[in-house]
Amino acid sequence: MAALTPHFPPVRACLFDMDGLLLDTEDIYTLCNNVILRECNRPDLPWNIKAQLQGRPGPEAGEIFHAWAQLPIPRAEYMRKLTELQRKHFPSAQPLPGIPELLKTLGERGVQMALATSSHTANFKLKTSHLNGLFRAFPEEQKVLGDDARIPPGKGKPAPDIYLLALETINAGLRKKGKKEIKREECLVFEDSVPGVEAGRRAGMRVVWCPHPQLLKEYKGREKEVLAGLANGGGDEQVKEVMEEAAVGGEGKGRGWPGKRDDGWAELLPSLEGFPYNRYGISK
Repeated sequence: MAALTPHFPPVRACLFDMDGLLLDTEDIYTLCNNVILRECNRPDLPWNIKAQLQGRPGPEAGEIFHAWAQLPIPRAEYMRKLTELQRKHFPSAQPLPGIPELLKTLGERGVQMALATSSHTANFKLKTSHLNGLFRAFPEEQKVLGDDARIPPGKGKPAPDIYLLALETINAGLRKKGKKEIKREECLVFEDSVPGVEAGRRAGMRVVWCPHPQLLKEYKGREKEVLAGLANGGGDEQVKEVMEEAAVGGEGKGRGWPGKRDDGWAELLPSLEGFPYNRYGISK
């Protein structure tokens, strides 16, 4: 087994985003929005805007989208069109490369797993109902969705709450069995979005960033900022305040502050095929 950095214990739990990480649904979101944009004689959704939408709860992403799009139709009509397109296309979602093998191997090696997605229940069902085998890797009580009432309003990604809740769902089960609870530093978050990476870092967890190739191009030269949770995927004032406090106040991990460049807590992987299990102490 490959040696771990001394201050990192072996990973005991893996927490997963869904859209663009497990499933190819980010491309479906783009497709649906571009249909409407073209109908309204607006340009296709560019990646510098899409980067700000990824990983965020729907209402927040919607505000960013409409501020850019300036559509000539009422928002209610936009939502009706978008919902129809998503109902048509989400059921065609497929796992991204390496995902089935990754989930299977983690399960075989006894790693606890939880889902932490900003998708609300209705869209989650549209995206996953034909993929029951894949999502069987996550016990029902360890699936945390974007409309989970336990997540306070305004505390979606990039806030750490959803990942902290996902860990608590695992620990609740371990407590019932009289087993040792999992610490934050024993968790590995899998994310494709910039706000999602920040959420994982602010949760005090290690992170694997596996972005869409176009998103990676958008952040070329800023990869270390993203991995530290400092790239702030799009002007969220609350996150700016947190980062300013972190700059003044130091570490403050208990308050959900991001990390530092090159601190070793996060890694960029272009693909999850051939995942380096030994690097994270996930042994056979």
